Amino acid sequence: MKYGIIFANVGPLGRPEIAAELGQICEENGIESVWTVEHVIVPGGYASEYPYAKDGKMPGGDDAPVPDPLIWLTWVGAHTTTLRLATGILILPQRNPVVLAKEVATLDHLTGGRVTLGIGVGWLEEEFDALGVPFAERAARTDEHVAVMRALWTGTAVDFDGEFTTLRAAHSFPHPAQGSVPIVVGGHTKAAARRAGRLGDGFFPGKGDWSDLQPVMREAAVEAGRDPDAIEITRGGAMDADGVKRMMDEGCDRLVIPPLAFDPAGLRDALAQFADDVIAKVG
Repeated sequence: MKYGIIFANVGPLGRPEIAAELGQICEENGIESVWTVEHVIVPGGYASEYPYAKDGKMPGGDDAPVPDPLIWLTWVGAHTTTLRLATGILILPQRNPVVLAKEVATLDHLTGGRVTLGIGVGWLEEEFDALGVPFAERAARTDEHVAVMRALWTGTAVDFDGEFTTLRAAHSFPHPAQGSVPIVVGGHTKAAARRAGRLGDGFFPGKGDWSDLQPVMREAAVEAGRDPDAIEITRGGAMDADGVKRMMDEGCDRLVIPPLAFDPAGLRDALAQFADDVIAKVG
């Protein structure tokens, strides 16, 4: 089992000295990856429902700091050597895929192939409106943006004809150190499960009934001519050895846990305890 920290860039963890030390503490205690969240802006008084809280609102309030995920990961990558640097998730349809492909490839190149791009379609309609991106197009943009980025990461003189992007003999270098960056599809709906099956290197359901989502993902993979067993599964929700073993039995490859503290001393103690109580017992 692999282990990661989700919400790695929120609150005090966004501060440069704490972010750097968080990465180093993770490496010291067998944590394989850090996973960032993203919002470019949070429109005050938004009416869209945040799907991961009972009250429909993001924790921390509208003015909680959320640093840009890629820049935050660059900082942490510069202070670590083995830690994987993941977005969990980046709101893909809000981004220009050509610019994003260059940014992600550069980060992967500079960190020796440590980037995982977790993507989602987004839920905050007011944010899309502020950025000038049609909310109704977000699913179609997501699928096409994935294809654009993969073409640029692996190709030379790339031609691409899509609904939202057209390229002619496009060169984008450097390519990622990994050859291509793994893309993990986030989301808790059956649509997300189908997207993960069709085109994801991984699937990260933020919530939902795994017994419902797993067969949807696997069926979509088979229909797309892909091996469903090759899709890496990242999940949350377990904090003890028994819970982790259960998730392993259900086909989970990586468990993510929230930050167990927000200061270096507390993080070091809490992650050391988690390493003793879970990682050492489960592996």
